[in-house]
Amino acid sequence: MKFLDEAKVFIKSGDGGDGVIAFRRERFIEFGGPDGGNGGRGGHVYAEAVDGLNTLIDYRYAQHFKARKGGNGAGSDRTGAGADDVVMKVPVGTQILGEDRETLIADLDVPGKRALLATGGDGGFGNANFKSSTNRAPRRADKGWPGEEKWVWLRLKLIADAGLVGLPNAGKSTLLAASSAARPKIADYPFTTLHPQLGVVRLNATEEFVLADIPGLIEGASEGAGLGTRFLGHVERCRVLLHLIDGSQGDPAGAYRMIRNELAEYGGGLDEKPEIVVLNKLDAMTPQGKTSRVKALEKACGQKVMLAAGATGQGVPEVLRAVMDRVRPK
Repeated sequence: MKFLDEAKVFIKSGDGGDGVIAFRRERFIEFGGPDGGNGGRGGHVYAEAVDGLNTLIDYRYAQHFKARKGGNGAGSDRTGAGADDVVMKVPVGTQILGEDRETLIADLDVPGKRALLATGGDGGFGNANFKSSTNRAPRRADKGWPGEEKWVWLRLKLIADAGLVGLPNAGKSTLLAASSAARPKIADYPFTTLHPQLGVVRLNATEEFVLADIPGLIEGASEGAGLGTRFLGHVERCRVLLHLIDGSQGDPAGAYRMIRNELAEYGGGLDEKPEIVVLNKLDAMTPQGKTSRVKALEKACGQKVMLAAGATGQGVPEVLRAVMDRVRPK
């Protein structure tokens, strides 16, 4: 299934049904009078978060959602039928934004959460509604109120406990594959990961968390370089960031500072989230190189640096345990 995390859709709620003009005329009935009924309500448009979805690809091919008009009134004071509502099923974590892509209408971050996006129009009054002691035979009926229509943006932000960040080729996908059942594409060239990947990491029968791998960042990503920072939205909801540094490169401290700068430029509080720094590719470093890189990296980040090798699994259980302790503190 193709991954899509943004879509623009047009929604329109149903118009209200029309009221009618009718009079009661029956043989041997002494008193007749107006008995035109009111129109029915038009359908609402809702968005609802459901389990089992992790992409907005359906909304690339179906972009218009219109509710039906309410039924018209009828004689004998009969009210028109209300129209059925339209419910858009979206993945958990979807945000509904206005056409300006900034105004937040709803944040569907819990399964079953529902948001009303467009209200159906009320039905018009029939002539029975206007009868009075001074107007015994009104010949007035109102049209139904029109529904609302608008363009909205759907933006998916994946729900994950921990997020992997780092430069391209830092070993994020390898670590995800080694620690979960996810099978992301792994290759020896940059930007192998083109869209976010999720994996469920199970430490034992009772402890598990969701780990998100996003495409790598490069210098200037906040200004659109590489794949930009649009995928960083998928780690905004994470409780902890797992920052992977490629230990086989010459300047791990510089790589760390560059990524931290891009997180700060993006905003969203990412640079303030708890962070676990891991010097990856331990199997590709000499003992002397490992010592110097760890020392430089700890000086840059101001905290203890963990060591791991995603390809061989060395140090991975310790890293996952550290993440688990941050995600589910005892």
